[in-house]
Amino acid sequence: MTDENGTKPESGIAEETPVEATKTDALELTPSSLVGAKKVDEPESNDKIEATTVAEAEGQVKKLPYPKSVFFIISNEFCERFNYYGMRTILVLYLSRQLNYSDDTATVIFHIFTMFVYFLCILGAIISDSWLGKFKTILYLSLVYVCGSVLVTLGAMPPLNLPATTFTMIGLALIALGSGGIKPCVSAFGGDQFKMPEQIKQMTTFFSLFYFSINAGSLISTTVTPILREDVHCFGEKECYSLAFGVPAILMAVSIVIFVLGRPLYKSKPPAGNMVVLVSKTIGNAISTKWKEKKTNPREHWLDYADKKYDRQLIEDVKVLMRVLVLYLPLPIFWALFDQQGSRWTFQATRMDGDMGSWDIKPDQLQVLNPLLILVFIPLYDVAFYPALSLIGIRRPLQKLTMGGILAGVAFIISGVVELNLEKTYPTLPTLHNTQLRIFNGENCAYTLASNIPGHPTINIPAHGYYVNKDIPVSGYYFELSYTFTPQGANCYNFPAGSYRLEDEQAHTLFMNTRNTSYPLIWYEDYVNKPSRGSPLARTLTNVQMGRNIEWRNAKKDSLEHEEPAYKNNLTEFSTGDYKILVDGVEVYQTTLHTGGVYTILIDELQTGGYYAQQVIITDPNSMSILWLIPQYVVMTLGEVMFSVTGLEFSYSQAPVAMKSVLQACWLLTVAFGNVVVVIIAELALFESQAYEFFLFAGLMFVDMLLFMYMAYRYKPNNPNAVAEAEPLTGEDKATLALEGSENKAFEAKE
Repeated sequence: MTDENGTKPESGIAEETPVEATKTDALELTPSSLVGAKKVDEPESNDKIEATTVAEAEGQVKKLPYPKSVFFIISNEFCERFNYYGMRTILVLYLSRQLNYSDDTATVIFHIFTMFVYFLCILGAIISDSWLGKFKTILYLSLVYVCGSVLVTLGAMPPLNLPATTFTMIGLALIALGSGGIKPCVSAFGGDQFKMPEQIKQMTTFFSLFYFSINAGSLISTTVTPILREDVHCFGEKECYSLAFGVPAILMAVSIVIFVLGRPLYKSKPPAGNMVVLVSKTIGNAISTKWKEKKTNPREHWLDYADKKYDRQLIEDVKVLMRVLVLYLPLPIFWALFDQQGSRWTFQATRMDGDMGSWDIKPDQLQVLNPLLILVFIPLYDVAFYPALSLIGIRRPLQKLTMGGILAGVAFIISGVVELNLEKTYPTLPTLHNTQLRIFNGENCAYTLASNIPGHPTINIPAHGYYVNKDIPVSGYYFELSYTFTPQGANCYNFPAGSYRLEDEQAHTLFMNTRNTSYPLIWYEDYVNKPSRGSPLARTLTNVQMGRNIEWRNAKKDSLEHEEPAYKNNLTEFSTGDYKILVDGVEVYQTTLHTGGVYTILIDELQTGGYYAQQVIITDPNSMSILWLIPQYVVMTLGEVMFSVTGLEFSYSQAPVAMKSVLQACWLLTVAFGNVVVVIIAELALFESQAYEFFLFAGLMFVDMLLFMYMAYRYKPNNPNAVAEAEPLTGEDKATLALEGSENKAFEAKE
């Protein structure tokens, strides 16, 4: 091994020993700080007893007081995770509903953001261990983090008239840098507060509290932010994204204050060089040297070409590391499936009915199932799931990891089946070379319509009735409709004959109303798709005296929700619930609007006095219960716990002692590359049906696990204790290894 200048020391890897293992959120176990700090030989002292085991450390050394500094770190982590998950939970809905991106584009942006969060973890680790140290890295990047959160919040405030898209993209970039940069530092900084090996047991308690704070922040934020988004109305809009982003941003600012307050109590270790950088230099040197000397100085292994500059033990460790990393190659596909809980599955939930009677489940709120189920499943695995799997021969770590991937594929098969059934509830939309026509008769008279519509030359429209044709063929780009109305009774208005151009890929509506003396026939383009925001849409068509006023009032609160002059015919977004419709203060109709529905209310002022009103459903509301999504969340979380926890445990047991930091860096990169896979497939837009895309991901997962099974079969296990035989470990080294072995089972890789 060499120093940063490439100088080879006399000894092997003795200078590089693992520092405290840490429990992390989404592998916040530092990819740099667990290993890579240079060990300084301490003078012998009567009051310092070298313990060779954890038990000896606990029995021979006087118990030290619990470091109070860790409570500042735990509180900081709770606030930071609240901010991250709160923002991430509502992000795709904000991108699609407020910034008007398509579902595919919003998905791409979401996964690009997540990808950069994990790529930038490596940058944060390098900055921390090679330059600033953990405290300054966390502080400075947290300031960047909160600036990004504030920019997203400001962009979501309509009265400011700021360029929302620009502010959002810059804000997300800063959040990715801040969140990713501090991710590998916080938990390791907490571990630095303990003296090893004397405080191993106390540090284990810290990891439990740290892990609890992560999941508590996730649980609360994924529950609260959707409520702030949908149930609070602000700035004249039905959804309050500025508050939903603002509250997490405030928590992020609070986390910085809490973190700084603990500074007098912190134990800070100086930067000691980064093992990720050192390994990268070793590999780079081997490749460049091989390119120059492969003909003149052949070697048995390509990494052996680095032996002129780097220590032999380091090279052997890198060889072992590379064998482990080969097994990582299939892993990104799992994360490609897992991270779609925040994108594709959230969009899927928007097309479903969350009405539970007195409680309404928001589509983005369903993400709370993941952290909730994790807390339930982790203890159950050791008690029930793993013993049950052992009965069918699944005992080894790589078998369990494969099973976790298979469960993720099964979850996507379930989501695909749900989507197929969901598609049956979707409306029929006008397509290329196709147009739709709706005619609403606002008169108390029946009419016969003579037209040139293919197959429908004569159409009878009853009094207060309507006609719908969703499949009128169009040659070219439009259909020139010719029409003539013939009244079917005395004292009925004679509408003038005429023609109208029906464009393809559009839905056209004609409203017949004689009290509007200026425009007795009103044409407009109708909206027949599912509402992009999920909230119901309604339009009031009124055949009443000019100058009258139309009001929509919430039936429960008796509050004014919307008003407009007659004949405005605006398509308006409402919240779900019961409404009373009034004309000049006179109630004429009551209706209930449901999520995902598009409605038209037809009102006619009768000649005899009073009003006639009826509701026409243009697009059926969401009818499939959102609870049908629970099975796929349950199966995915089962797979996540088995995949991530087992994967970490196996990787740690196989990696050389000095290479565990590099291993963590590469694990984080698998999450990043998994999001790249989603971006590529979403951009390709291979299928019109979302269900087929879900099945594609499931197929990729199954093929991926077959490949992994083959690679696992050929894998030759490594004995990490071989290093210990060559060079005895100190009590601190052994205590750290013991801690890693005990803690890995409790890790949950939650991004």
